[in-house]
Amino acid sequence: MFTVRADFSESFEILSKPNSVRLFFSDVKNFIDLMPNIESVHTDANGIMHWKIRVVIPLVGSFSEKFSLSEVSNDDETIEWKPTAGEKHNLMSFSTNFLPKGKNKTLVQFSQIIELRRTSAAELHFLAGFAGESVISGEMTRRISEMLDGFIQNAKDILEKED
Repeated sequence: MFTVRADFSESFEILSKPNSVRLFFSDVKNFIDLMPNIESVHTDANGIMHWKIRVVIPLVGSFSEKFSLSEVSNDDETIEWKPTAGEKHNLMSFSTNFLPKGKNKTLVQFSQIIELRRTSAAELHFLAGFAGESVISGEMTRRISEMLDGFIQNAKDILEKED
């Protein structure tokens, strides 16, 4: 099994009301508008959210992958999405926790995990075997971290201007 994985986890404060922050992070349009390399996100009639993400990996090149997610939690404190039942190849999960730190301050704990599983490296990309799992995983983690760090900064800028 050829497996590459990228993990991201960050805790940060936003100077905004907890409800405003939760509403912002629950709106899929914000991810599309504020994160580079997100080609599309849509939710189908069954509530399954479909993400299409472009990844650029040195030595390998550029490729797009699709992920199907089901919402497992959405309340005042947590939004969480996991891979749909039966998904075996493109796994993505993310969760966001919201902790009020005062009237206009919210602690956000955000994490995302992406895992691509293939029987052989060539099923992912014809050059993936040349680069190897660890190189691709490291580069995916770096690229996703850059993407999410930018998203978080944009979220802070927008939310802190509103309140």
